Amino acid sequence: MATVTFDHATRIYQEGHAPAVNRLDLQIQDGEFLVLVGPSGCGKSTTLRMLAGLEPVDGGVILIGDRDVTMVPPKDRDIAMVFQSYALYPHMTVAENIGFHLKIKGVDKEERRRRVREAADILDLGEFLNRKPAKLSGGQRQRVAMGRAIVRQPQVFLMDEPLSNLDAKLRVQTRTQIAALQRRLGVTTVYVTHDQVEAMTMADRVAVLKDGVLQQCASPRDLFTHPINLFVAGFIGSPAMNLLDARVVDGAAHVGSLAVPLTAEQLSAITSDAVVVGVRPETFVVAGEGGLDAVVELVEELGSESYLYCDAPGVDGKQVTVRTEGLSPASRGDRVSLVPGAAGVHLFDAVTGARLEGS
Repeated sequence: MATVTFDHATRIYQEGHAPAVNRLDLQIQDGEFLVLVGPSGCGKSTTLRMLAGLEPVDGGVILIGDRDVTMVPPKDRDIAMVFQSYALYPHMTVAENIGFHLKIKGVDKEERRRRVREAADILDLGEFLNRKPAKLSGGQRQRVAMGRAIVRQPQVFLMDEPLSNLDAKLRVQTRTQIAALQRRLGVTTVYVTHDQVEAMTMADRVAVLKDGVLQQCASPRDLFTHPINLFVAGFIGSPAMNLLDARVVDGAAHVGSLAVPLTAEQLSAITSDAVVVGVRPETFVVAGEGGLDAVVELVEELGSESYLYCDAPGVDGKQVTVRTEGLSPASRGDRVSLVPGAAGVHLFDAVTGARLEGS
């Protein structure tokens, strides 16, 4: 096991264009499960491929432990990678697929058999060792790909959207298995996904990227409760945070009928009278008065929870989403007042996008 360090790591695909990864500074602890997340094209897969040695590094360095691997060939980096496609050999059995790397390395037959069996037991694949990949489900094939990585006993696991080919139900089940497996093995793991729910449920820490630049790296809880800027606030959370444009008048941010007082520190930090009020859907309380006046346009009943989609005067072009526990008494056309919980309001500078401290 080992730490992983990106020190100003940069990748430029074409001169004159913005870097795919721009001066990335990131320290991953020994045994940590770190997830790279962000929209398509943000640089997360490029970051992983730089660590794997599949992409050159145009600036900065990458360390695994104390060893500079920036120019080291992939085969000599002591990493194991699990790809989006399972990349299994169709003519080989499960056992042969899992043990193939060991065979290439010249590991003797008995040791190879022992390590394959050990990996199969960890992944509940024991009964499938003699089957070919065509006879396996998608989830089983992904576990075979995991087994192939485990037997190598690497310092670092790299996983590039390994669940994207699975259906929704199997994806939930398999992500739980992967997270439990990583904690059992204690191997430093870097995992790439575009699915922020996947990131929040699996990671020790989540690194959020946008346009090749690291926005924030923190625990899932900290990302959710203290997003550093508007991008992170809008990206993390499902459904997304309501981000409402407001104006500061007489020491308060006004949006529609809602007024949110600003502290002296916040007032001194803003760069204009434009701010953004952020409220998570679950922190809104549907009340009779005293909040944001709105009209319910749509109600989604999911049994254990309900989603209200509301239009509010003064909130230009944005629907306000509210999540309530259980079945909602509200109906389409109801006039409601949406009161944000005291600890549920986030304030951002509309010009810089930065979070205003104290919110």
